[in-house]
Amino acid sequence: MRIRILWPAGHVTATLRSTPTSEALWAALPISSTASTWGEEVYFGTPVSVPREPDAEQVVEPGTVAFWTDGDSLALPYGPTPVSRGDECRLASPCNLLGALDGDPGQLRTVRPGDPIRVERA
Repeated sequence: MRIRILWPAGHVTATLRSTPTSEALWAALPISSTASTWGEEVYFGTPVSVPREPDAEQVVEPGTVAFWTDGDSLALPYGPTPVSRGDECRLASPCNLLGALDGDPGQLRTVRPGDPIRVERA
């Protein structure tokens, strides 16, 4: 499953692995939302609501596509957040792991809080 994430200044694609959360997100696409940022993480609400999966993680690699079950949101970290230790990508709480961005996650630096954001099948 490949998705495209678009905002006014750019877009990225991502490859999702087969997980219950990925399947739920895929079924809900396309979705439109409003971007928020938290340190070097972009996140935004979705119409998907799922439980935390057993392999949920809080510290992830830059470019991970994660689902924050506490906020029904996609979380796209590309660098440190306010709770990171050093240069790690630490999410607010353990998140379901959906896949990874294709290419440079630093492209997310152009997302601004309040930007319209759209996720669609690629």
